[in-house]
Amino acid sequence: MRAEEIERLVKISKEHPLMPETYVPWAEQPLPTDLYLPEVLTSLEGLPVYNILTAQQKTDLGRHEAVQVLYSYCWGEALFCVFMTRHLLTLPPDGPEHRFLIREIIEEYRHQEMFAQTITQLRGQALPPTRIHAFIGKFSTNYLPADFLFMGSLAVELITDMYGNHTRRAPEIYIVLRKVFELHNIEEGRHIHFTKGLLQNYTARAGYIKRTLYSFVILMNIYFVRTMYVRKVIYERIGIPNADAVFKEATKNYRSKFTQNCLGHIIEFVDSWGGFNTATRWAWRWLLKAKV
Repeated sequence: MRAEEIERLVKISKEHPLMPETYVPWAEQPLPTDLYLPEVLTSLEGLPVYNILTAQQKTDLGRHEAVQVLYSYCWGEALFCVFMTRHLLTLPPDGPEHRFLIREIIEEYRHQEMFAQTITQLRGQALPPTRIHAFIGKFSTNYLPADFLFMGSLAVELITDMYGNHTRRAPEIYIVLRKVFELHNIEEGRHIHFTKGLLQNYTARAGYIKRTLYSFVILMNIYFVRTMYVRKVIYERIGIPNADAVFKEATKNYRSKFTQNCLGHIIEFVDSWGGFNTATRWAWRWLLKAKV
């Protein structure tokens, strides 16, 4: 990006900050008819078991799964802050890029606080990551090179954007959630301008092998985050009998729904810099059922 473009983004961030404390109507309590997640994104919608759930069970299913989504957002934002801090150390402190990254890190930490407060507002109990989730998260943060960490963080941001678009545009969703996603979408729009420039910098210098590795990093991060949403404990919480069998059905159902509702924009993104080739297409088709 040109210096004047970055300076404009810095100015907007300083002069027009979006503060979660005032932008989100935290005092608004959910109405009895409010939902917490669009039904199309819930794991059981489309299965026979969904039709026998009570209205309260359907609402609680969306609430618990929305909490897991918000929890994954906090994780993704924190990971992105790790990358940006690393990148920050390579830049001259008086340059516009350095100052913009400072602003972006401030906003990303505000987002993490906002998502955490939303979980509290929903009376949520986020399920912690499994051992394999924790290991992969720790390994990627501590040992991946900065460009690979960037790609992984970007993958989580792309998922966040897709969920946010579905949620903020659905009038049946609890207003606090809609405003949370609206704020996030506005500020991420500014971040994306900067991110695209950084992405171009990485991919322009990447040959076949590097692009292949980038593609695998994004694929595994999407697969990794997706598995944080559907959890057997949620079905036990809302009183579904035989939760083990329901969990197995829900996992298959959600894989299909995720591919249908959340992969389109991600596939376009990876394809834009040549991330699909003979070495990667099979993995995208196998793990995510992507049509590439």
